[in-house]
Amino acid sequence: MKTEILTKKNGKALNGFSIEDIGDDHLFTSLDTPMKPGAFDMSDKEKKERISILFSEIMDVLGLDLTDDSLQGTPDRVAKMYIEEIFSGLDPKNKPKIALFDNKYQYNQMLVEKDITFYSNCEHHFVPIIGKAHVAYISSGKVIGLSKLNRIVQYYAKRPQVQERLTQQIANDLKEALGTEDVAIVIDAKHLCVSSRGIKDDTSSTITTYYGGAFNTPEKINELQNYIKNS
Repeated sequence: MKTEILTKKNGKALNGFSIEDIGDDHLFTSLDTPMKPGAFDMSDKEKKERISILFSEIMDVLGLDLTDDSLQGTPDRVAKMYIEEIFSGLDPKNKPKIALFDNKYQYNQMLVEKDITFYSNCEHHFVPIIGKAHVAYISSGKVIGLSKLNRIVQYYAKRPQVQERLTQQIANDLKEALGTEDVAIVIDAKHLCVSSRGIKDDTSSTITTYYGGAFNTPEKINELQNYIKNS
């Protein structure tokens, strides 16, 4: 069944590989989060009820005693957590509303919001990705409230993710909102699918970057990196 989900209509597996071939290899297929048609036809209440039932089945298969006082509320807690917290970024209604303001200070240098802590989840194993995002832009005449930069990062992090996609989604949203290509994103994150299972490497981290417009020069990249490292 898993291989059938991955297989394309022409019968060939993704990029010529089956799920068994791919194994733990890191890959993604789209810059958009893969969503099925009608993903939001069901209400949040209905989704939580359904997830609770299904998670009860998982716990039962694992052999856990769902009558135990400590476990009997777990399916409901997991369902609520999935919908209201860690995967809330899947629902467009939770996208932060962005208000722009005139750049009355005429500040035309880079603005950097660094060390934005985020928690996401790997879409391959549904285990945490924990990291920091550094967001920068140069105003094209409008500025955005600082807290909105944090909220944009959190919105795209709160979904099953791949770090490359997360980086690109944040960048694209900011470019569209600010009306400028002058946006840079740097993300440094630890993937628990690497550190807690599989290769079990607890020391490595993953860095992804996006440099757009004026940031895509050695001088600006160095300037931004210096701000991130030394400020």
